[in-house]
Amino acid sequence: MQEYLEFPVVIDIQRVINADSIPGNELIENWIKVSLLEEQGQTKKSIINDQELTIRIVNKEEIQTLNKTYRHHDKTTNVLSFPFEVPAHLPPNIAMPLLGDIVICHDIVVEEAQQQGKKLLEHWAHMVVHGVLHLKAYNHIQDSDAQIMEALEIKILAQLGFSNPY
Repeated sequence: MQEYLEFPVVIDIQRVINADSIPGNELIENWIKVSLLEEQGQTKKSIINDQELTIRIVNKEEIQTLNKTYRHHDKTTNVLSFPFEVPAHLPPNIAMPLLGDIVICHDIVVEEAQQQGKKLLEHWAHMVVHGVLHLKAYNHIQDSDAQIMEALEIKILAQLGFSNPY
């Protein structure tokens, strides 16, 4: 049984799609919390600053529109992350608890899990963890950066009881 963490984080889960194949909010919230703690190298008993993020579960049309508009790729994808940026007119030292938004395409996650022979719940967890790490400025553009990000994903997923997604 998975242990659920309690610490200050505000998570808004928006579901454009309702399907039994989408994990419950409590699971998604726990995956986010474990990702945030582990990324910071903290233990479950550590206190972290208030943080806020949004997860939006969408269809192929919405993810393709977002991907085209913001990344200039006119195609679907599994997950997009939009880190919060402090507006230029605000002083740089203002503390803002906003991490950003993660958009996950339900249909792509289901298709990928089937095509790759992965358990659907594990693939959902991977997409959430992957999205959170992007909000925390991890990326996989360069091979060296990809190795760092993937190693952290593997570590977080193992802590959640899931296998290596790679």
